[in-house]
Amino acid sequence: MAHGLDSVGPAVPASAEDAPGLLSRELAALNRVVVILASIALVAAAGVLTYSVIVRYFLQVATDWQDEMSVFLIVGAVFMSSAAVQARRGHIGIEAIVGLLPPRINRIRQVLVDVASLAFCAFFAWKSWLLLDEAIVDNFHSGSTWGPPLWIPYSLMTAGMALLSVQLLLQVMGGLTSGLRRRPSA
Repeated sequence: MAHGLDSVGPAVPASAEDAPGLLSRELAALNRVVVILASIALVAAAGVLTYSVIVRYFLQVATDWQDEMSVFLIVGAVFMSSAAVQARRGHIGIEAIVGLLPPRINRIRQVLVDVASLAFCAFFAWKSWLLLDEAIVDNFHSGSTWGPPLWIPYSLMTAGMALLSVQLLLQVMGGLTSGLRRRPSA
């Protein structure tokens, strides 16, 4: 398994041969861009926090925006890059039984896990959309002195979960169609 930016190259879904098509290629291209932007956001968050520490320590100047700015950047990076991680099946998984199961049963297990993950992520995306809509309609802002609008992190969360749901849907469809192609014809 590869970690970090060394695996950002061509983002090919784990089941690329099983889920061909324009949507799969477009999502892979979008994932490449999102991973680069998420990496920049993480570096920016580190820069903001470093700036805050330096300003507080050496200049004894309080900053009240840096924590929220960092959280927004990190939340955006995590949620937006989740589809790219899923495309590589890079999320945490327990592989204790994978080696014990026959390949056919493993494929079924993987599709069932993808279906369950899709159900959860689609529900999460829907609830995030409701939260985003409420934040926009009611003009919610954070309770800090900086008070940025909450539609910013909610939109990143909603978009990230929607992208992850689409990625999972492609993998479910790929797993189901590969199962159909592997069946012996009667």
